[in-house]
Amino acid sequence: MYNADIITTGGSGQVIHQLLDNNMIVNFVPDTVGDRIPKKYKDPLLVRINEAIVFFYNTEAYGDKPPIKNIWELTTPKWKGKVVTKDINASLSVLMGFATIVQHPKEMAAAYKRLTGKDIVLHKGVPDAGYEFVYRLLHNDLIILKSGGKTAAASGKRGQTNPPISIIYFTYLRYNESKKYANGVIHPMDPVEKLIYPTYTAIARQAPHPNAAKLFTAFELGSPDITKDTVFTQPYTEGKSAELLEGLSLYYDPGSSSPRTDVPPPKGGEIWGELKGWNVDPDFMWYNAPKLQDFWTREAAK
Repeated sequence: MYNADIITTGGSGQVIHQLLDNNMIVNFVPDTVGDRIPKKYKDPLLVRINEAIVFFYNTEAYGDKPPIKNIWELTTPKWKGKVVTKDINASLSVLMGFATIVQHPKEMAAAYKRLTGKDIVLHKGVPDAGYEFVYRLLHNDLIILKSGGKTAAASGKRGQTNPPISIIYFTYLRYNESKKYANGVIHPMDPVEKLIYPTYTAIARQAPHPNAAKLFTAFELGSPDITKDTVFTQPYTEGKSAELLEGLSLYYDPGSSSPRTDVPPPKGGEIWGELKGWNVDPDFMWYNAPKLQDFWTREAAK
C-alpha cells in the first residue's frame, strides 16, 4: 500500500541516487512559476528551498568588523578551542557543508597561500587541502556539539568577552530576534562564506493523489502573484503575507532563499546575495561523504 504523495527532504546524494535514479520519486515543476526558477534548481529535481551553512561571530564582542578574513585562520593558535560546530555525524546539513569544503581543494590551497604566503604542506595521510583544513580544524581543539541550537548559542549569546566562532545553519540568524543573540555572518571571508544545500520536493512514484501532490508542490513555492517588488510584513505566517507566500511562509527567514528569482529576500536576509557561496554537489556527496565521515571520526578521536 502506498501512502505518500509528496517527498520533501534534504540529503542531496541519497535523494538523487537512491530515490530519483531508482524511480521512487517523480520530478514535477509547476507551470505557474517554473519559468522563474533557474535550471539548476529544477533539473534533475525541483529545489523547494535553499539554505546554507555559514560562519557566525559575536557582533557584540567583536563589533561590525569580523575577527577573521580567511577560513584558515580558524586553524591557527589564536582560535584554538574557539571554534564550535555540530557533529557531521549528527547533522546531514553540516555534513554537506564540510563535504563542500572538501570538494574544493584547489580553492582552499590558494586561500592558504594568500593568508600565509606559502604553499600548504599536507600532514601524512591527508590527501589534499580540503581534507587538510578539516584535519587542522579538528586538531585545533574544535568544539563538536550534537545540538545546532547550542552551537548558535555558543557564538551568539551576549555578555561574552571572548566568544567562539560557530559553523552552523544560516537560518539560526533568526535567534537574534527570538533569543536576542548577537550572531553575525563573517563577510568578507576568503575563499567562501556560505555552503549552500538544497531541500528537494518531488511526487512519490505511486502517489495515491497525484493531482493533489501537484497542487501542493505549487503551494510550497508561493503564489505566482509574487514579484521582486512585493513587500511582506511580519509575521509572515499571517495575513496578506501568508496568502502570497503560501507554503513558503514557514521558510521565509534570513537564512533561506527561494529557488525562484522573483521572490524578494526577507528582512535581514539581504546579505544572502552578497555572500560568496559553494553549492553542494549530489554526486560528490554520494561518493565521498562516507569517506569524510570516516576521516572526521578517526581524527576527532585523536
